Amino acid sequence: METIALKQSVTFKNILLATDFSEVSKKAVPYAVAIASRYASKIYFAHVLPPKARTPIPIEPLPAELDRERVSAEVEMEIFLQNALVNVPHNVLLENGPIWDALSELIQRDEIDLLVLGTHGRGGLKKVILGSVAEELFRLAPCPVLTVGPAVPAEPAGARGFRRILFATDFGPASLHALQYAISLATESSARLILLHVVAPVPVVEVGPYWYPGTDFVEQQKTAKERYIGRLEDLIRPDANLPLAPEFLVDFDFAPDAIVRTAVVCDADLIVMGVNQAASARASAHLPWATAHEVVCHAQCPVLTVRS
Repeated sequence: METIALKQSVTFKNILLATDFSEVSKKAVPYAVAIASRYASKIYFAHVLPPKARTPIPIEPLPAELDRERVSAEVEMEIFLQNALVNVPHNVLLENGPIWDALSELIQRDEIDLLVLGTHGRGGLKKVILGSVAEELFRLAPCPVLTVGPAVPAEPAGARGFRRILFATDFGPASLHALQYAISLATESSARLILLHVVAPVPVVEVGPYWYPGTDFVEQQKTAKERYIGRLEDLIRPDANLPLAPEFLVDFDFAPDAIVRTAVVCDADLIVMGVNQAASARASAHLPWATAHEVVCHAQCPVLTVRS
């Protein structure tokens, strides 16, 4: 039995929202604020300035008031926050350096529990608002990452609070870890939790040239569905104290397509899923077929990814 035990309560005490002041990053703000309101969190709004070019002769850095790029960023951040109508405790962070290095240091220094990003999603996460290192942010961040993709509406109802949360699971370690966050968010938001497992289609090369989807196949699919429904049910402890009875779904399709489609059919406000950690996280971040990447780029609601 794979019943998940909540060993410790999930918390989002400190939230880091990385922004370049673009429209897509503005879409992420209401979600960060909604979570911060539920968990009494503090939001750190961070903008990373490009690293200073090296000079043959080291020179002292300019005073802050004479650094034009920094002054311009301060003005843009002020406008950004005014337009976002942020009404929760927050800090502003302006950092210099390579983006991943700067944000990684902030995550460690300020004990960040959640990283929030907005993305254009063109060509996958390689065109995320933060630039080519976005895949590193997505895969390497030690904390959960909430990504608001290009298909998410500009003024989504879910930003005011999650009503239906879709948890997609492959029953792996990362997925079981992510379930703790799905349960906590469903409880805090009084939302319905929907658990989904996707069974990949059987490749034709494996079933042979004389295979056809006959009665036996339908029966096998029915049996498999019943088995996986049972496994999904086993994930929820009787004392989970969910506000609403959870739903259990099994689909037979390619995982990204099924997850995005189910989220639409169920009118989900949030997708939660685990991200398996490969031997090389940097290498895995560049796999264009990675399920989480595809879901983020096409989902009509934000996606919370949790590493193992």
